[in-house]
Amino acid sequence: MANRITHSTGSFLLSDYAVQIADTDVLDPSDVSPILQGLYGEVGGIMSTAKKHIREKSAYPGFKRAAEEEFGDTLWYLAALCRRLNIPLDELFAEAASGERFKTIGAASDMVEGAFAHVAMPTSMDTVDSTLFRFGRSAAALLEIMPDRSKIVSFARDYLDALHATKLVFADVARGNLRKARGAFIAPRPEDLVDFDAEFGVEEQLPRNFRIRINQRGSGRSYLQWNSVFIGDPLTDNIADPDGYRFHDVFHFAYCAILHWSPVMRALIKHKRKSKPDYDEVQDGGRAIVVEEGVTAWIFARAKELNFFEGQDRVSLGMLKTIGEFVDGYEVSQCPLKLWEQAILEGYAVFCQIRAAEGGWVVGDRARRTIRYEPLESIE
Repeated sequence: MANRITHSTGSFLLSDYAVQIADTDVLDPSDVSPILQGLYGEVGGIMSTAKKHIREKSAYPGFKRAAEEEFGDTLWYLAALCRRLNIPLDELFAEAASGERFKTIGAASDMVEGAFAHVAMPTSMDTVDSTLFRFGRSAAALLEIMPDRSKIVSFARDYLDALHATKLVFADVARGNLRKARGAFIAPRPEDLVDFDAEFGVEEQLPRNFRIRINQRGSGRSYLQWNSVFIGDPLTDNIADPDGYRFHDVFHFAYCAILHWSPVMRALIKHKRKSKPDYDEVQDGGRAIVVEEGVTAWIFARAKELNFFEGQDRVSLGMLKTIGEFVDGYEVSQCPLKLWEQAILEGYAVFCQIRAAEGGWVVGDRARRTIRYEPLESIE
């Protein structure tokens, strides 16, 4: 019987997870140490999440989602370890689930109806605490130059026990991790990306191509012009230590060009999708605008600590994950995190040029999902 996950989205093999997740592994393929350290850290994350759930109970409604993510990240590191040691991931779990601690209902590493736990059901009646403590000890036992296979099998066995104890579904964990990791590390194919206003008339679409003039006057305020018309309000930095935030509309233009999303820009140019009241109210309304401004301000605060991403070609996964939480529930949540990374890096590259010159043209191309800077004199 194949090692297969059956899910509403189709059949999925555990070996397929191992193959598809491999593309997201950007660490040194010959170095096991960061893999073991990362795996141990993720198990610590599981412990911390469980502690919060026990301590805060209903005050921690995000437990299931947080635990699924921690278990998914642990699975990522386990797959990376197996890759480096030439151990097939599906064989590892088949061996882990073949002991007396499990009663087998299907093939040992199958995931039927989306639930690994229903295929290899732990027979242990241990408490959640004792199960997690054993899981932690198994993780600690792997912290050596080259862990042997028996210790890795023991870890996989305790991983299954911990999943069962926390009432999580292995297929959900694996699928969620695959979606997150590939979204964060693999450049998306253009045909897989959503155009959020393709079904609307041009008067309700974000512009396919745009040139927006930004210049700073003697007052220190920045002004925006689109098609020779002033849009928005003149801005200052609104902070004691000037940092250039008066030019932050560049980031909204980057979202527009690269993510095909910006409630703020729709409001500025009066292109809200009013023909569909639910879009007008939910996706383009005041709360969506606040969310966009909020995530922009949060990224800016982090960017200041990183010299506005100068010389960097990556945005940390932690930052990208937080952004994903910010925009959850809005259409832009369909954009992979890798696209957010592109929008941030390109947006800040243009921002730094605008800030240095105290003005310039922001040129966006939605078809190519690009944004660039041109000096004011190049068009005037």
